[in-house]
Amino acid sequence: MIRENLERLRSGIPAHVRLVAVSKFKPAADIMEAYNAGQRDFGENYVQELTGKAGELPPDIRWHFIGHLQTNKVKYIAPFVHLIHSVDSAKLLKEIHRQGAANGRVIECLLQVHIAREETKSGLSGEEFLALLADPGLKALDHVRVTGVMGMSTFTDDRDVVRSEFRELKRIFEAGKALWPEMTEISMGMSGDWPLAVEEGSTMVRIGSTIFGARN
Repeated sequence: MIRENLERLRSGIPAHVRLVAVSKFKPAADIMEAYNAGQRDFGENYVQELTGKAGELPPDIRWHFIGHLQTNKVKYIAPFVHLIHSVDSAKLLKEIHRQGAANGRVIECLLQVHIAREETKSGLSGEEFLALLADPGLKALDHVRVTGVMGMSTFTDDRDVVRSEFRELKRIFEAGKALWPEMTEISMGMSGDWPLAVEEGSTMVRIGSTIFGARN
């Protein structure tokens, strides 16, 4: 079933958009089924769960950390994480740089921007995002590479609201790209809204239940 779900998804997602399979709470067997179907990018929300899975699954998996990340947990994923989607402060970015240096790695990061109407979702405001990119100190953080933005839409059935939020993230991304030209990635869109996200410029979609079924 996982293989079939992946094939169906891939037939609808444009080739330039990367599919990140959100595997939180899913057992290693399910991840291996997706892996054997050719999937290599997997997203996890919790540090302890991610480190456990990374230790028992194939080393060529590209692990994406997509949940809220505390500075004191960065050290556990710094040795191997492929991309951190959820950087929401300069303090966190500096810690990722510090742990990247300790591991001899440059860690790719996305800056999370708050676009939803729900205050429970975290992220930088548009103004904070642009101020961080304009800070001359960012260039000194040579063990992180800021490659784009991530955002989560409001949990609603109103497609116009979701579309407007995705459009706003694309606008903020373009404004940031004028300050930081190496940004190329827009991580937006999940199981319920990824087609809208792709229409509005997403380069990376984070999809869980459509691949693995409902959460346990």
